[in-house]
Amino acid sequence: MRRRHYAWTVAAVTFVVLLVAAGIRSTPGVLIVPLEQEFGWSRAAISAAIAINLVLYGLIGPFAAAVIDRFGVRRTLGAALLALATGVGLTAFMQHRWQLALLWGVVVGTGTGFTAIVLGATLVNRWFTARRGLVLGVLSASTATGQLVFLPALAALATEYGWRAPVLVMAGLALAIAPVVVFFIRDYPADVGVAPFGGTEHDAVRAPGGVNPAHAALAGLRDGLRSRWFWLLAGTFFICGASTNGLVGTHLIPACVDHGIPMVAAAGLLAAMGVFDLVGTTASGWLTDRWDSRKLLGWYYGLRGLSLFALPVALAGPEPARWTFAVFYGLDWVATVPPTARLAADAFGKERVGIMFGWIVAAHQLGAATAAWGAGTVRSELGGYEAAFVGAGVLCIAAAAAFFAAGARKPLRTGWSPAAVAAK
Repeated sequence: MRRRHYAWTVAAVTFVVLLVAAGIRSTPGVLIVPLEQEFGWSRAAISAAIAINLVLYGLIGPFAAAVIDRFGVRRTLGAALLALATGVGLTAFMQHRWQLALLWGVVVGTGTGFTAIVLGATLVNRWFTARRGLVLGVLSASTATGQLVFLPALAALATEYGWRAPVLVMAGLALAIAPVVVFFIRDYPADVGVAPFGGTEHDAVRAPGGVNPAHAALAGLRDGLRSRWFWLLAGTFFICGASTNGLVGTHLIPACVDHGIPMVAAAGLLAAMGVFDLVGTTASGWLTDRWDSRKLLGWYYGLRGLSLFALPVALAGPEPARWTFAVFYGLDWVATVPPTARLAADAFGKERVGIMFGWIVAAHQLGAATAAWGAGTVRSELGGYEAAFVGAGVLCIAAAAAFFAAGARKPLRTGWSPAAVAAK
């Protein structure tokens, strides 16, 4: 029998880490209404704390990639998981709104920044030469799979035992997987004496060689701001975040409750999206290995915009309409990640894709934070989410037009190297 390549072990453990992190990030969806009822906090105020979380989740990404390059994956992830367990667990004992902002906003936001899809992009480009798009698609789908695995159970726990029960469960899971990371994760194929999967030693990504993490991350941002491809990818990923994590991921359950749909049933809709996103994003990774990523992104954003236009009608309509939306939207939830990461690797090189994709993901999370706070404010001021859903749909159509307009233009490599960054 042929020995299984260790790259698959690294991918499997990374999937579990991203899965649990996704469950933690999705938890606010079942907390908004209970916190509103217990403490009397407005939905806009609760959404502001979630927005802080989303901003830090994004902004930490490029620095996390540089820290991983400098100190290694195991130490970095181990520390991040301990921070997550602490921040999430202490949330169960909070009594004041500033504590929600500090714990869930700052501590959990920072911890999830180190367990974001930037981690997946970094490890995939280190460990895989063949099937990179497919593996990154599966890892990206873990975000939605986390909803599939956790949200219905978390909603049931919150309904049966109160909102503190799901918080403590997620804190325990973060603590439990920290030893798994330390035991199984390795930084580079050379650490276990192999070449990247599907490649040779010539294809191996090399260690950065002691580059200062902050310097490397800021140098990446500086170079990115000079690139039209960075602006295109970051700008459209801002819209991606606004239309997924920030809007639907945060506010779909409260919007369903506004329409008389029970919380557990609403969580079931998000879980169904997770099922179909697992299919859609995995398929997107497969397509990314074969088709023009710009055309794929044009279709993904366009179809997502159309689905958001239909969401207010689906919420007010019969149950089959809501399930139709869940299927259609779910197939497209994070299907944008594999082609976006592929374009970033083409434009900036595999050696630097972690940092550059980290900044692109930061734009994604700024969009998510804007939508999380903005949609909460719209709900508080107008009494409903319709304007937020339609506005996000318009942004998605604009993103689709930007990629179709990009045509067949080929991204240019920046010529970056770790030594070049160290010399700057």
